[in-house]
Amino acid sequence: MLKVTVNGMRMRVTARYRVDGSVSNDTIQGRMLGAETTLEIDSPDPPDRVARVVRNAERGCFVMQALQNPVPVTGRTFLNGALLGDDGGSVRRQ
Repeated sequence: MLKVTVNGMRMRVTARYRVDGSVSNDTIQGRMLGAETTLEIDSPDPPDRVARVVRNAERGCFVMQALQNPVPVTGRTFLNGALLGDDGGSVRRQ
């Protein structure tokens, strides 16, 4: 769409996280502390045009937007076709 030439690109993503609790005690809790990205682009085009592409790509990235603007996350687990209860022990048929 923006017609920017990219001859090469490399991205590094570093995530910082913390895990507290214990799996054996059923108290494990992981959390994300932050993330850092470094994007290296090789392009003959003017910096302002390349920057526009990068801005649009970041704003259009579902993962980056979900991390910057948290959204509700829901989940269901099925065991042998039956819904596994929230308490982890009971199985409810659906």
